[in-house]
Amino acid sequence: MQKKFINPETMPETFGYSHVVEVSNAKRTIYISGQVAINADGHIVGNEDLDTQTRQVFENIKVALEASELNFNDVVKLTFFLTDISQMAIVRDIRDQYINTNNPPASSAVEVNKLINNKLLIEIEAIAVAN
Repeated sequence: MQKKFINPETMPETFGYSHVVEVSNAKRTIYISGQVAINADGHIVGNEDLDTQTRQVFENIKVALEASELNFNDVVKLTFFLTDISQMAIVRDIRDQYINTNNPPASSAVEVNKLINNKLLIEIEAIAVAN
């Protein structure tokens, strides 16, 4: 399997993501459902605290990746849903502690009115590939 991270010079500068991730010869594609700040006991973590919630979400994604014997180096796409997109810098700082910042995944960020529970501030989906 090969992954090629592409940022054409004729496209805008990126901030911690790749415009294009080309994957060839992957044997498996793993789609991780939107993860929210709910721990293994089913409790919301970080009530109204985006930093704490984002860390919990990335830990949930980490567990999901490990269940398929993968890690964040295998992630090719992240989709962020935030109730306040102006707080994206907080999310980026935490994201960068998990992803390969030299070859970051393609990403999208969307502001939403609310998530499944009013106390939740962020949800993240992930796509990973593996041999």
